[in-house]
Amino acid sequence: MSDEREDLIRRITETQRGLGKAFAQHQSPLFTSNLTMRQLKVIMVVAINGSATGQDLAHNLGVALGTVTGIVDRLVAHGFVSRHEDPHDRRVRRVELTETGAKLMEEINDAGLQHYRQIMDHLDTDTLRCLDVVTSRVREVAEELYGK
Repeated sequence: MSDEREDLIRRITETQRGLGKAFAQHQSPLFTSNLTMRQLKVIMVVAINGSATGQDLAHNLGVALGTVTGIVDRLVAHGFVSRHEDPHDRRVRRVELTETGAKLMEEINDAGLQHYRQIMDHLDTDTLRCLDVVTSRVREVAEELYGK
C-alpha cells in the first residue's frame, strides 16, 4: 500500500476516534444505562436480529451458554428483554426486546444521530454533497465485506 494511502487511512481513523471522543463527552444512554458491556451486546444483537436464541447469543458474545443464561436472566429482571417459546420449535426459547429494551436502543441510536446531525448542520451544502457520496461508498464497501 502506498505511503499516501496509509497516511490518508491513518488521518481518517484519527478523525473517527476524535469524533468518538467528542460524542462520548456528552451524556448518552449508552454510558448511563448501568448495564455491563455484555448486557449491552445482548440487547444490540437482539435489536439487530429481532430475536435470538441462547446459542445465537453465545456465538455472538463468544461465551458459554451458561454465561448467556445469567446475562439474559439479569436483563429479564431489569425489564429489557423477555423469553418466548420459538413458534417453530417449542424446545427453543427466543430472547426478544421488551418495550423498555427497544426504547433504550432507540435512545442510544438517537443520541449518536443528534450529535452527528449537529455537526452536519454546520457544514455547507457542497461539503454535505461530498460527504453523501463518500459515506454512500463506504456503506457499499462495508456491505460487500460484511453483508447487509
